Amino acid sequence: MRKDSDARARARGQEGTLIHGLSPYHPGETEEFMNDAQKEHFRAILEAWRHELMEEADRTMHHLQDEAHNLPDPADRATQEEEFALELRTRDRERKLLKKIEKAVDKIDHDEYGFCEACGIEISIRRLEARPTAELCIDCKELAEIKEKQIAG
Repeated sequence: MRKDSDARARARGQEGTLIHGLSPYHPGETEEFMNDAQKEHFRAILEAWRHELMEEADRTMHHLQDEAHNLPDPADRATQEEEFALELRTRDRERKLLKKIEKAVDKIDHDEYGFCEACGIEISIRRLEARPTAELCIDCKELAEIKEKQIAG
């Protein structure tokens, strides 16, 4: 039994952190970029992420319905309204993220996923696993952030 758990621990260490419940992808040396196996891997990540966000939205809706009380104390009402506002802002950000996930899935369907929108090169597998909705390679993203800082500053 101990050998089994040690082997699983070593495997987790080699595989890294789970990504929405899925193990990281390990491409072969001669494997073509964004082949069918990779597309399915990223589709599974995006679908799992979408599912998590949808479940969270459902929980929020039920929480807002269950907790919506007409509290007599103004301070309690203000606290409750602030909590609701925070949850709704979070859900709004997640709604925008759902749109990005849908766009990424659409790109997979049209064989456009995994390529930088600015320069056209491959976005690394590790970057896509860290940010499955990434549209820019790391170099183009860094340049875009530098430009943003210059404009803001």
